Amino acid sequence: MDQKYRAIIDTLLRQAGIDSEPETYAPLAGDGSDRPFYRIICGNASYLAAFSSPTLVRARAEAHAAYMIGTHLAHVGVPVPRIFTYDQESGAILFEDLGDRLLFHAFHDGDADIFDFFQQAVVALADFQCLSREGFQSEWCWDSVFYDRELMITRESNYFSREFCRKFMGMNLLPDGLDQEFALLAERISQCPYNGIIHRDYQSRNLMVVNGKIRIIDYQGARFGPLAYDLASLLNDPYVLLDDETKQELIELYLHRAGSHISLDPIRFMDDYHQVALQRNLQVLGAYAFLTQERGKAFFRNYIDPALRRLFVLLAGTLAGDYPVLLDLVSRIVAERQNDNMAYYEQ
Repeated sequence: MDQKYRAIIDTLLRQAGIDSEPETYAPLAGDGSDRPFYRIICGNASYLAAFSSPTLVRARAEAHAAYMIGTHLAHVGVPVPRIFTYDQESGAILFEDLGDRLLFHAFHDGDADIFDFFQQAVVALADFQCLSREGFQSEWCWDSVFYDRELMITRESNYFSREFCRKFMGMNLLPDGLDQEFALLAERISQCPYNGIIHRDYQSRNLMVVNGKIRIIDYQGARFGPLAYDLASLLNDPYVLLDDETKQELIELYLHRAGSHISLDPIRFMDDYHQVALQRNLQVLGAYAFLTQERGKAFFRNYIDPALRRLFVLLAGTLAGDYPVLLDLVSRIVAERQNDNMAYYEQ
């Protein structure tokens, strides 16, 4: 391992009052991130050291956000990993080691308790969004304070156009009117109540199962935003295909839990839910295409078709007639993908 990282880890352990000599410094692979992670074994205990991204311009700000937001979330009772110490100069954080089992793994392993885990995830989400509001400081947000129109258009809708449509699908010309529909979608979402803190990547690979309990990770992008965004991210997660009945039960549980914390209009919430589900789906397809092609992470290619089918179903069903240009574009892409993935689309 890089001796610089080892020296920082040793310093973190001393700062945390951990006297046991480290036996191993095992590197761990990140998911979509290039941040270095190490599992540190000290006798019968293990810890996780997370370092700043070597390529991100504002990597130290992201690390500071992870420390400040994580400390705040733990203080208000949200189930996040314990933080032992933080080195502001390097951006390194020493965390509790939660192991390797993600909600993603529990789902694909057919765990008998999977519905309970999703129920826990929904309850934890409502608590994350609502309990963290009090005392949350906008200066902790390293990326943006609000989930706003500029973010939706430049880093979600245009991300979809550039990375998925143009680069991944090879579509040089996109239809007239598409940008106008993206602007309309962003305008509709900007009218949603911004009455809580959103995670912005609340999905099965950012939720861990530890001793039968759900724990939340990768929360450093938290900001003020529409509550429905995170629930839509979880329930429409292409990694785990939930049936409609299960989704409805989880929505009702979320509304009950969030409604115990804040005033919530269920009808308005569901209207918002479908709009942000569409916006999130655009972001996901852009991200999967980028990570597949630019970062060489073939794992994400497996989930492009599930995400694409979810996008089509949403546009052709609940939101039928709202975004005709986007629906036509997605329909053409689905038809093209069917030629190569007929077995998947016939499911």
